[in-house]
Amino acid sequence: MTEQPTSPLSRRRLLGVGAGAAVAGAVAGVGGAYAATHASADPATAGGGADQASSDDMVPFRGEHQSGIITPAQDRMHFVALDVVTQDRAALAAMLKAWTRAAERMTAGAEAAPGGVVGGGPYRAPEDTGEAYDLDASDLTITIGYGPSLFDDRFGLADRKPDALRDLPGFVGDDLDPARSGGDLCIQACANDPQVAVHAVRNLVRMGFGVVSVRWSQLGFGRTSSTTRNQVTPRNMFGFKDGTNNLKAEDGDALAEHVWVQPADVPGGSAWMAGGSYLVARRIRMHIEIWDRTPLQEQQDIIGRDKGEGAPLGQKGEFDTLDFATKGADGKPAIPVDAHVALAHESRLNGIRILRRGYNFTDGSDGVGHLDAGLFFIGFMRDAHQQFVPMQRALAAKDGLNEYIEHTGSAVFACPPGLGAEDYWGQALFS
Repeated sequence: MTEQPTSPLSRRRLLGVGAGAAVAGAVAGVGGAYAATHASADPATAGGGADQASSDDMVPFRGEHQSGIITPAQDRMHFVALDVVTQDRAALAAMLKAWTRAAERMTAGAEAAPGGVVGGGPYRAPEDTGEAYDLDASDLTITIGYGPSLFDDRFGLADRKPDALRDLPGFVGDDLDPARSGGDLCIQACANDPQVAVHAVRNLVRMGFGVVSVRWSQLGFGRTSSTTRNQVTPRNMFGFKDGTNNLKAEDGDALAEHVWVQPADVPGGSAWMAGGSYLVARRIRMHIEIWDRTPLQEQQDIIGRDKGEGAPLGQKGEFDTLDFATKGADGKPAIPVDAHVALAHESRLNGIRILRRGYNFTDGSDGVGHLDAGLFFIGFMRDAHQQFVPMQRALAAKDGLNEYIEHTGSAVFACPPGLGAEDYWGQALFS
């Protein structure tokens, strides 16, 4: 077994300072450094699950499933949706292949391309933008998704489109901004250092110049869900613990039932999606100034949990079972029937569950003295129309939280399965 390094490898250490072509060549295909730090990784679990290799702050890029789904949720996120601006099928396929190489390098702690920040000499643009040059991999994951609009008549992909990949319907109370919704492609970059996540998206977008353009993007901080059992439950911008009952990486059977697309779901030309997952993104503006003036008990009744411990109302511990039959001192249900946790609970939704992976955001102010802040909801599921749609319809119709939030952006993407040793993004679509 290859000995694991004892300290994180920054991009500077990987490429060397002034070491020239010999060092750059050693990581040309991620090669030396990636292999040395992942020799013991099990390919079957390399999708970033509970058994991921943790050495050197690197998450394996290849595996059965894409990383960034059941990977332990990192602290920071940069999400971008893109429009394809060419009708050249070959150019799009070539870009996705180049993205694969660059993404694998960056998740291994290397620069986006072998030339790095100095390659090509003084009269050419550098091969890497350089802002992450001295930083380690920081558990970076890069997850790609395809939007419904990618499968129109531009690239001959109509017969490859899964039936479940359709735009979401409108919901009561939506105030969606078209400029913050939809997209042909998406990239989700998550890391424990915000500069590493931003660097990843920036370099992929730079590489796609002339093929794609940014439609919208979102920065996130402070994860709002735990995706493994060894993570503590985080809090959202309303100050409540969020995602206590989320699906976890260790829940293999539940993930197969609720998150991973099964072969039977995608017959014929859409079989490439088996092992993948559908991503729903919703930008949810929280009116935090109004919330902050709301009495504590009203806040707790709206959520259905106490604000301190996170316990279901009527219970003592965060992970106590929600008991909708428990009565309060007034004889009414301790958890109100229109509480958020009640409406979103699987027992009220015919067993529906999803994997949440959202982030808090603060995007400055709205110009009238209020913070433009909230939750960037990300959910992964086996079928958005069978899972997210009925859940959101129930919440949109009755949730007491609706007085304090509004949905301003929305999108759905098909995230393909993970890659084998020689595979690249888009291969199954364009081959």
